[in-house]
Amino acid sequence: MKKIVIINGHPNKESLSFAFAKAYNRGATNSGTEVKEIIIADLNFNPNLQFGYQKRTELEPDLLNAWEKIKWADHLVWIHPVWWGGLPAMMKGFIDRLFLPGFAFQYRENSILWDKLLKGKTAHIITTLDQPSWYYWLIYGRPSVNQLKKSTLEFCGINPVKVSYFGIIKNSKDTTRQKWISAVEKLGKQNK
Repeated sequence: MKKIVIINGHPNKESLSFAFAKAYNRGATNSGTEVKEIIIADLNFNPNLQFGYQKRTELEPDLLNAWEKIKWADHLVWIHPVWWGGLPAMMKGFIDRLFLPGFAFQYRENSILWDKLLKGKTAHIITTLDQPSWYYWLIYGRPSVNQLKKSTLEFCGINPVKVSYFGIIKNSKDTTRQKWISAVEKLGKQNK
């Protein structure tokens, strides 16, 4: 069985993202899978990578604990809304502060190449939109997915990375949201 960590990037506990995280957790747990959670909004850390990679800022205890969960997991499930085409600010700060050289990847000396330190892990991005997914892809080029999937997770060796879109959120009915929640619970049962 996979060891799964659910990483919730939405700051509002009454959001659909939180309902998705609960549903995924329920499905995975009911299938006998061990699940841990990281709720980024609950973590106490400075999201600003103040010195870039020039100088290391000490990681706060909550970030160290989150990193232990990420190292433990075989499969990472990222749940977040798309805001302004991208990730919520705290989620971006979480990645900036934690997916560091020596942790998630390592540049090779005197080379443009790097080592991918998270090989062997897989991921699934579950994201909500206020536009059709085809429009987000065709018109905008799906920037949040490119950032998280390609420029972060695959850069660090996580592969494959699947993506599920849910939307249009802003005018969705309760019956539609319940169908989406059931679909996410099924993903959890299937450990996808």
